[in-house]
Amino acid sequence: MALPHVVSRPLVTGERLDLDQFIARWDALPGLKNAELIEGVVYVPSPVSLDHGLTDGLVHCVLGYYALHTVGCRFCANGSWSMLGSMPQPDAALYLEPKYGGQSRIRGKYPDGAPELAVEICLTSTEVDFGPKLALYGRAGVQEYVTVELLPQPKIVWRRLVGASYAESPADGEGIHRSQVFPGLWLNEPAFFQSDSDALLATARAGLDSPEYVRFRERLASAVGT
Repeated sequence: MALPHVVSRPLVTGERLDLDQFIARWDALPGLKNAELIEGVVYVPSPVSLDHGLTDGLVHCVLGYYALHTVGCRFCANGSWSMLGSMPQPDAALYLEPKYGGQSRIRGKYPDGAPELAVEICLTSTEVDFGPKLALYGRAGVQEYVTVELLPQPKIVWRRLVGASYAESPADGEGIHRSQVFPGLWLNEPAFFQSDSDALLATARAGLDSPEYVRFRERLASAVGT
């Protein structure tokens, strides 16, 4: 049986598609790297600016460092997630593998479900990040949703899913954010915006030395008898 011909028309922001249509159209556009389907609406972002890229890189360093030290924890950069009929593409995500208690599954080329933690860099996409994407992440069960906001005043907002909605989890008096879903994941906000790599790394190491991280690591190891 011949497969239906897919016309490689560009994806356009505001276009309405279902998930199958979106994936088929995107697969027919191998040169397109970034696109999202949120609640049936297509969003194709503008080219990534230097500010966005540099900020994204710092986030990736912090999350990647944590994942490299934590069995069963995976870091995903700019990956697409099949999620309740939508396909968001968070700038960064941390998730647990299923055998370690993670809530998502890998089906085909894409993870299905929600990562435990998602990060968005908010510069030109604030209407989506604070509107339909925030609502989607909450419904899908993203346990922590972090936005790194570059305008008008740079700040990090760390949200924890409580029931059906998000509540902000503020940094401590030294400006350090501490994840509750991933114990020991610590992010030094002042050092982050000052690009102080020594302080960022020192904070990340301190998180991995914390008693709560040691207990979390032991729990993950016991989940598979390692």
